[in-house]
Amino acid sequence: MTPRAQAAAHGARWAPPVLRGDRLEAGLRTLELEVRRRLDGLLQGNHLGLVPGPGSEPGEARPYQPGDDVRRMDWAVTARTAHPYIRDTVADRELETWIAADLSPSLDFGSAVCEKRDLVVCAVAAIAHLTRGGGNRIGALLSNGAELKRVPARGGQAHARGLVRSVAQLPSAPTGTRGDLTALVERLRRPPRRRGLVVVASDFLGSTDWERPLRALAARHDVIAVEVVDPRDIELPEVGTVVLADPETGKQREVHASTRLRKEFAAAAQAHRDEVAGALRRAGAGHLVLRTDSDWIADTVRFVVARKRLWSGGAG
Repeated sequence: MTPRAQAAAHGARWAPPVLRGDRLEAGLRTLELEVRRRLDGLLQGNHLGLVPGPGSEPGEARPYQPGDDVRRMDWAVTARTAHPYIRDTVADRELETWIAADLSPSLDFGSAVCEKRDLVVCAVAAIAHLTRGGGNRIGALLSNGAELKRVPARGGQAHARGLVRSVAQLPSAPTGTRGDLTALVERLRRPPRRRGLVVVASDFLGSTDWERPLRALAARHDVIAVEVVDPRDIELPEVGTVVLADPETGKQREVHASTRLRKEFAAAAQAHRDEVAGALRRAGAGHLVLRTDSDWIADTVRFVVARKRLWSGGAG
């Protein structure tokens, strides 16, 4: 059984719904229900942990962990229990979130249970859900390389649904259209926006010229980079002769997937992913990886829980 067939056989539980054609509306409703079902109750606190929230409102007390800030020690609970406890605080501010969604032609591809474009839609739906309520607002810049669409930042469930629909309905650009992630990130910097959360969703293929503007964004905002990956971005299948195509230039090349070529391709792909991870780390951005052959909601939950643990001062 091929890797794609295996993924399809085992991915029925977590594969994103079909988000195109006459099944778009039904797919968006299914996506919203799935996000609510699997995220509600798993993540606690205001903004559900996507943004660090030291504020004036006291939160819950929890056992002290090595590395916690001792200035937040709850001495009353510590005295009652004879064990050290930390008092968390809850953010008491409204949150403005901006999403930069790269939907250039390289994302119109998928060899597992969905296309990379579908994962961008799913990521936007999850971010909209995780930052809802409390007067929070969310906006977006959507680009397919040929067209740039701006969705103003507003609050409310109806607006969030409309934003997810706008991402899903953005048409694919013609083959040969080159995306410009650097320019998209730059558009988030100007004009300057109030401090908040910035999410950049892309496959990050190509150069890393976006590092400098992303670092400038991270100096003012909390930044999360969502990298969408397909197995064929990482390794070639062992199928003999294959046709490699670059959708952003329109160039094609027929090659024989020999053992040596597959090893060289995998090494080059890993080197590029390491370069992307290093650039995001230097820019100070959180790095969430979503794969077309993996449970994207489970990966999102693990990422958010890890960020909450990091911000609380705990180990790991």
